[in-house]
Amino acid sequence: MPDIPACSKCGKENTYPDGDHYVCADCGHEWPTDPNAKPADAMVVRDVNGNILNEGDTVTVIKDLKVKGSSIPLKQGTVIRNIRLVEDDPENIEGSSDKIKGLVLKTCFLKKA
Repeated sequence: MPDIPACSKCGKENTYPDGDHYVCADCGHEWPTDPNAKPADAMVVRDVNGNILNEGDTVTVIKDLKVKGSSIPLKQGTVIRNIRLVEDDPENIEGSSDKIKGLVLKTCFLKKA
């Protein structure tokens, strides 16, 4: 019988393989059997130039944008640091500029810095 690891969340050894994941019967936590494998349906977010964007990247605005709810526009060249990817939406990211917090921006107006 193959060596099945203990749960990485609760530490209990009541785990079992289920397809390409291990499952903890006690807490319900699931983790991949191969830690280096990416999920087959992993969402890929790309900027205007086709570069892949990841959590925490820095991007630059490529065009002046009006911001709803603010009288301050986002000017071309504005840097957005430490972006967050929107779950199940490869067209948008979340981030903050120096002047405006809590922005949701379309990736077609951004390039990776």
